[in-house]
Amino acid sequence: MSSFSAIYLRMPNWIGDLCMTLPCLETLLETGKPVIVCARPWAEELLAAYPLHGFIPLSGQLRQDRKAVKSYRQQQNNNTVYGLLLPDSFSSAAIFRLAGIPCAGHIDDGRRLLLRWPFKKSSTPCHAVEAWYRLTTLSLQAWNLPLATNARPPKELALRLNSKHHHIAQQLMADHHLQPGNYILIAPTAVGRHHGKNKVWNGFDALTRALQSRGHTVVMCPPPAERDQAQANAPSAHCLPAVSLGGFAALAKSSQLVVCNDSGVSHIAAAVGAKQLTLFGVTNRNRTGPWSPQAHCLGSDAGWPTVEEVLTKIQTLIPESSAWR
Repeated sequence: MSSFSAIYLRMPNWIGDLCMTLPCLETLLETGKPVIVCARPWAEELLAAYPLHGFIPLSGQLRQDRKAVKSYRQQQNNNTVYGLLLPDSFSSAAIFRLAGIPCAGHIDDGRRLLLRWPFKKSSTPCHAVEAWYRLTTLSLQAWNLPLATNARPPKELALRLNSKHHHIAQQLMADHHLQPGNYILIAPTAVGRHHGKNKVWNGFDALTRALQSRGHTVVMCPPPAERDQAQANAPSAHCLPAVSLGGFAALAKSSQLVVCNDSGVSHIAAAVGAKQLTLFGVTNRNRTGPWSPQAHCLGSDAGWPTVEEVLTKIQTLIPESSAWR
């Protein structure tokens, strides 16, 4: 087994992408080597249940982040360390290189010379979960570390939640008279655009009203920055106060169904194994769709589903509900 002292893992900047790399994190932890995660500050709370050796919050500023990584390494006396870069960006490789961490990663963005272990992406089209997991296994092989898991990623992302996450969700449900399994959680927002196209389905208001007319409780729990957009897109849904990402994940896990766009919420729901329906209209679900046997998808990059199609699908997903009779 290799004699290096720790693995520095650079995780992606987006919530959905980070959720899809959870099997990579689990695989690295199974090696028995200390794992230090380098990621945006919000990731620390979401990953609070994992036995990390350390967490380095990154700002997105190259000079500041290089200093943070290098200072942490010096404080920990990590002499011989290896790094794994899951993002494809030039800056992520530059930060590790300038901090003195030899790293593995995909050859992309002109950064080959910055990588000690450069790997080409698979020539076969695959899901993002598979691509990142493949990179992780190739890196472990290059480091002469044993693979404790299968060569393919597990069927579930299996986000670990702690008691604090569950307590936040339970308190939120108690404050708003919700019972586990008796509410539909919608997420009528999505950050950014895809090739200039809106990533938000325009039927959330009509869907909410139709579900409410059938006796369903429809709630949403957007972050502060998305609250106005969420209320504009689904004004009749009960808008819960914002909670931490871990608390939101626990809330999704306790729901009867999550209905969302192709967004971070879709991947959080997949990560906790919630029953979900993700709606597509401009993105390719074969590449970045939710990775979960409990996930169902409607629409495609060629067009959105209709409200009637979504209602019909929901009826098949929760047929036991008396509201459909």
